[in-house]
Amino acid sequence: MALSIRAKALLFHDPRSAELLERVELIARSDATTLIIGETGTGKELIARHIHKVSERRGPFVAVNCGAFSETLIDAELFGHEAGAFTGATQARAGWFEAANGGTLFLDEIGDLSMALQVKLLRVLQERQVVRLGARQPIPLNVRLVAATNVDLHKAVAADHFRSDLYYRLGVATVELAPLWERSGDILPLARHFIGVYSGKLKLEGVTLSPEAQLALLEYEWPGNIRELENVIHFALIVCRNTVIQVDDLKLTGIARRSQRPAAAAPVPVPAPTPEGFAPRLAALVNGMIEADQPDLFDTFEQAVVRTAFESCNRNQVQTARVLGISRNILRTHLKRFGLIGFEGGAALAADPLGGNGAEALRH
Repeated sequence: MALSIRAKALLFHDPRSAELLERVELIARSDATTLIIGETGTGKELIARHIHKVSERRGPFVAVNCGAFSETLIDAELFGHEAGAFTGATQARAGWFEAANGGTLFLDEIGDLSMALQVKLLRVLQERQVVRLGARQPIPLNVRLVAATNVDLHKAVAADHFRSDLYYRLGVATVELAPLWERSGDILPLARHFIGVYSGKLKLEGVTLSPEAQLALLEYEWPGNIRELENVIHFALIVCRNTVIQVDDLKLTGIARRSQRPAAAAPVPVPAPTPEGFAPRLAALVNGMIEADQPDLFDTFEQAVVRTAFESCNRNQVQTARVLGISRNILRTHLKRFGLIGFEGGAALAADPLGGNGAEALRH
């Protein structure tokens, strides 16, 4: 089934999503650099693939996760290198920009790029050519760039973590994906899609959702968005009986559902703090710690900020990163350093000349 048909039938049932699809398809017909903004798991790569499909560009679709590489490695991966450009470079290799020539390059987690790489990327976008590491001769490009991020780039620019000129260059056309709970009309169609995908793998037939299970899916907040929904349905298919998924088969415990939240007491009005009011208090606190000869002052403050934000956001990494105005990968580095999470395996790069697994695309 063509990606555009699947996207219209499954991802864009909600009126808000249908309106977004119209905007995406208008953008796709141009060659404008596009920035996709949305929480992790909302389907940013699916949107990027749809843009590539509608654009009718004949080259491949290449997807790269910018947060999956060290700064040195991603430099060579993006722009390519010549033999001898660095230790271990025994032969020349084209970068991902060259690999996507004539097609679309999708850069996920663009907010994780270092300032030095942001400068190089800006130059490539301006000059439409790339220079491999260790080379002098530029290589002309015909690549459409689609970037994605779950970071608030406005805050990143204000904090000098992201170049404003690159931000404006990337944001020629901007697509903002709402979290899944805000487009409830997509939830059940997506759930049925995943039932179809995993029923085949598990050799099940005729699996349906009970009315109670459907209601539970609609009431749930989906902090992990489409990726979480996929995992919930996969697990439910494994444990369900008699080909009907019941509420108990859905692994939704641990996070309050909107309709089941206890009514909160009316809050006491408190004057909103202003930056001008915070600054003197913060300065006084720092001066006091300096006078007390507080060891590792910077680390102490940094850990306090990260820990407080993490707990305030109920240990949700996406929300914490957004509150702090940093990327999720940078946040994870701090969380590991302060012992707030364990060390885990990293992400990976995907290069797929369109026609990859549809369910896989939904996960990004």
